[in-house]
Amino acid sequence: MFTGLIEDLGELVELERNELGARLTIRSALAGQLSEGDSVAVNGVCLTATEISDESFSADAINETLSRSSLGDAQLGSPLNLELPVRANGHLGGHIVQGHIDGVGSVAATREDGIALVVTVAAAPELLRYVAEKGSIAVDGVSLTVARVDDQGFDVWLIPETTQRTNLGGTAAGRTVNLEVDILAKYVERLLATSQ
Repeated sequence: MFTGLIEDLGELVELERNELGARLTIRSALAGQLSEGDSVAVNGVCLTATEISDESFSADAINETLSRSSLGDAQLGSPLNLELPVRANGHLGGHIVQGHIDGVGSVAATREDGIALVVTVAAAPELLRYVAEKGSIAVDGVSLTVARVDDQGFDVWLIPETTQRTNLGGTAAGRTVNLEVDILAKYVERLLATSQ
């Protein structure tokens, strides 16, 4: 389990693709805190560290992961949001994030408003049904509060801390982002469906 509070902005330094999936090698200061088999969120996708050095770690992504997330479009040099799992005695500063991507969205527009960067994300109706104004959503693994939602997409407002510490600061229209909706909304829907 993760919280959506990004701990490091890593860099994709190697990418090996084949018919079975891909192996990503990511340079990060977090590599020294990982052991083989540990989970790590990469742009919101929960992956397993397989090979670790002092400065980088590798993780495999299966075809299912590549097709359902923006990792399938990753390029060498891409900045990647990284987070280690929350410890039982840690702070839950964001919201409960599983690292299970529900789908992707597309950045429709960005604009500045004072010190904030407002990002509008277009998303499919099957995802937007779980998005609520003032609710939580993870965008590329970053825990954010929804400022506005309609039947086309939603807005999130990024404070300077978020634009400086994550890859969302340099985002532009047309970029694909990973989306994980709030797990509580999905459980409520499931409970209501089974109680009828």
